[in-house]
Amino acid sequence: MQPQALKHLEGPATRVMVVDGSKLVRKLIADVLQRDLPGVEVIGCDSIEDAQLALAQGPVDLVTTSLTLRDGDGLALARMVREAAGQAYVPVIVVSGDAQQHLEQRRFTEYVTDYFDKALGHEALATFIRGYVQPQTIPGATILYIEDSRVVAEATKRMLERQQLNVLHVVSAEEAFTLLTAESLGRSRHRIDLVLTDVILKGELILVEEKSALMKKLGKKTLTLNLIEPLGALPADLSEWDLTLKNEGGELEYSFDANADDTGVPSLIRRLEALNIGFKDLNTRQSSLEDIFVSLVHQNGAAA
Repeated sequence: MQPQALKHLEGPATRVMVVDGSKLVRKLIADVLQRDLPGVEVIGCDSIEDAQLALAQGPVDLVTTSLTLRDGDGLALARMVREAAGQAYVPVIVVSGDAQQHLEQRRFTEYVTDYFDKALGHEALATFIRGYVQPQTIPGATILYIEDSRVVAEATKRMLERQQLNVLHVVSAEEAFTLLTAESLGRSRHRIDLVLTDVILKGELILVEEKSALMKKLGKKTLTLNLIEPLGALPADLSEWDLTLKNEGGELEYSFDANADDTGVPSLIRRLEALNIGFKDLNTRQSSLEDIFVSLVHQNGAAA
C-alpha cells in the first residue's frame, strides 16, 4: 500500500512566527527557514506584546519562542498563542539552551507542543521545523502506542500503518514500561523509535518519577556477604548501616548509593573485622529498570 501524502498545512504559504529578544537570532532563524522552506513567510517578534499585535493581523502556522522575553517568558507566550482566535492547535516550540532542564523539572505547560535545544544550531532547527510543516514518512519506523480504548486504537493504527509505520500497541503503562525495559536491556526484538500515548490510562502505574529520582534509584547497589557463622540478630554496633539479615542469618545484605562519595562499604568491612564477624564470599548487584518498575507498581498498589 502506498503511503498517503502527509500535509500539515493546507494554505499555499507557510507563516512562521519567530519570537526572540535578539534581532540577530531572529534574522539567523529567518534566513535559514526562507532558504530551506520555499515560500515561507517569517514574522519576527521581540516580545509577547509584539507577537500579540502580529497575531491580530492574521493567523500563523507555527510559533518558535525563546524562554526569556522582555515582557514575560515563552510559556506565557505559548498560552497567549493558544488563546488567540483560531490558534488553539498551532505548534508552539520553545527554543532554548535550558529546554532540557525545564523538561526534566516538568516546568513546560500544556500550551507547549515541543522544545528544541538551541545548542544544536539554526540548521538543525530548520530541519526540526520542516518536520512539522512538511513532514516526511519514515517507512519501517516502530511506534509504541499506548491506548486503552480499542476503538480509538484501531482507527489510529490504521492511520499510522498507511504511512508504512510499524505499530506496537499496548493498553497499559505497565506493558509499555516492560517493553521499554526489555529494549534497554537488549532483550527485545523490537527497536522503538517513538512512544505515542494517551494521557489517562487504566492500571496501577500512575506515578512517573523525575529523571533525577530514577537515576538515583539506578545508582543503588546491594552488597551481599556470605557469613562464616550465621548471626541470630544484627549487633547494635552495625546500626549506622542499612543492613538486613537473610537466609537464616547466613547472609548480610547492605544497600548503598554507588554514586555517593562515601558508600560506607570500607567502613562496614572494618567494623565487621573489629567485631570478629567473618565472611567467606561477597557479591554486589545494581538496581535495574525492572526493579524500579516492580517497585513503582507495588507502591501504587499499596496506596490504592
